[in-house]
Amino acid sequence: MQVVHVAVGVILDAGKNILLTRRHDHLHQGGLWEFPGGKVEQGESLDAALARELHEELAIKPVKTSPLIEIHHDYPDKSVFLDVHVVWEYSGEARGVEGQPMAWVSAAELSDYDFPEANKPIVAAIVLELT
Repeated sequence: MQVVHVAVGVILDAGKNILLTRRHDHLHQGGLWEFPGGKVEQGESLDAALARELHEELAIKPVKTSPLIEIHHDYPDKSVFLDVHVVWEYSGEARGVEGQPMAWVSAAELSDYDFPEANKPIVAAIVLELT
């Protein structure tokens, strides 16, 4: 099974609230909440992929990031490698460019949201990082 490399951003606002987006129903893991990001294209660096995906999805540009966690997860239909970075600073104003719902939540509120199985270790890592 081919592994899909995904650049993921845990985007924080000035109050350390975290930006979540909800996957469209027709997509893989549709209807669940996630941390924004997307596939790293062939020959593309992780930084370039993260910047491109956050611009395409949210109209923002990451300014200051740091690695948080790497996750390998096998779903029945695909394998993913999530390369997760905290976005401490960004330029622009986040908005759902693709019409996806968004929510700014505290680390304590993350447990109130349903995430894809591969995202659950991200939640645990964020709680450790921010508390």
